[in-house]
Parts: sequence; C-alpha cells; structure tokens
Amino acid sequence: MALLSAASVLRKEKYFDTILNKLLNVNCPVVKVYEAILQTYLFAGFPSALVSLKKLGKIVGNKTKYEEYDIKQYFIRGEKNCRTIYGNKYDKLITNVKSFSPDMAAWLIIEGYGKVLGRSGLTLTEREICIISILSSLKFRDQLYSHINGAVRVKSGFYLITKIIKNLEIISASSSSKFGLQVLEQYHSKKKLNSAGLSF
Repeated sequence: MALLSAASVLRKEKYFDTILNKLLNVNCPVVKVYEAILQTYLFAGFPSALVSLKKLGKIVGNKTKYEEYDIKQYFIRGEKNCRTIYGNKYDKLITNVKSFSPDMAAWLIIEGYGKVLGRSGLTLTEREICIISILSSLKFRDQLYSHINGAVRVKSGFYLITKIIKNLEIISASSSSKFGLQVLEQYHSKKKLNSAGLSF
C-alpha cells in the first residue's frame, strides 16, 4: 500500500495499475487500498487522488461507507492522533504553525489528523508508513522527518521504514529513495546523539 501511495502521487500510472492489481489479487482488503489512496489528497491534492480513486472504482465498484461530517469528532481524534505522532513537540508544532497561519494550524488538526488520519480502515501505523512513502516521493524534508519520528512512536521499526523507502526504486523513483534514506539517516544520527546525551 505504501508503494501504491507513492505511485499515485508521482503519477506513475503503469506502476500504479500493476501494484493495484497485485494487491487485489492477493486479497488485500479493498477498504485498506481505498483508505491508502484517499489520504493521498492531503499531500498531492484532489486531482491526483481522484484519478487513482476512479481507477480503483472501475475495478471494485463502490464498497465504502460514507462517514458523516462531524467537526467536533474530527477535532477530538485529530488532537489525539497529532499528540501521538508528535509527542512532547505537539504544542511547539501548533504554536509554530499558528505563527504564520492560524487557519492551517486548525486544519492540520481537524482535516489532517482528524478527518483523514483518524478514519477507520487503516491503523495509524499503516497510515504513517504510507505517508513516509509519499513524503519521500515528493521530497518534503521537514514533514518526512516528523513522520519518521511519528512512525517510530507508533512502533514501526527502522527496518520497515528503511524497506519502505528503498522500495521506491521499484517504481523508478531512485532519487526519492535516496532522499528518503538521507532524511532517515539524519533522524537516526540525531537519535544516537540524544541517547548518548550529546543533544545540542
């Protein structure tokens, strides 16, 4: 699903089609595939997600249940999820984003971590792994670093994260793989310094 997400946001349609068919042929639950594609709109926009969702729909039809819009519920689960991902850096994150866009600070919680990442169908761990693949593909350094940290916080090991990033080479995205591994190494190096009491 992580590789499917990357193929979607990079508009690598032949790879996307191949990966999609393989997932469905091994009976990967349609809801998981749907959710992995749906959340790409947060990173690549509606046009990209619509193209990929349409392809899925042509194969499996509409097998999803619409979730009623509930902004209070989105805020509650969004704040919970964001705190899970950012830990003690949550308040700093929100304060920082508010300093240049109060709207984006609210949307980050409500739209991103609440409405989308708080949906059922994928665990938060599965979502984080897909997001790492997406952010490596699109080369968003700061966000990738944060979501690597988030993936570690929700119990994804370095082996899995490394594999997810290296797999981008399968869809001819070697530069994205290289970028992702550089950010992962930066994260890993900082963790080593911190654990050795050498943080600055």
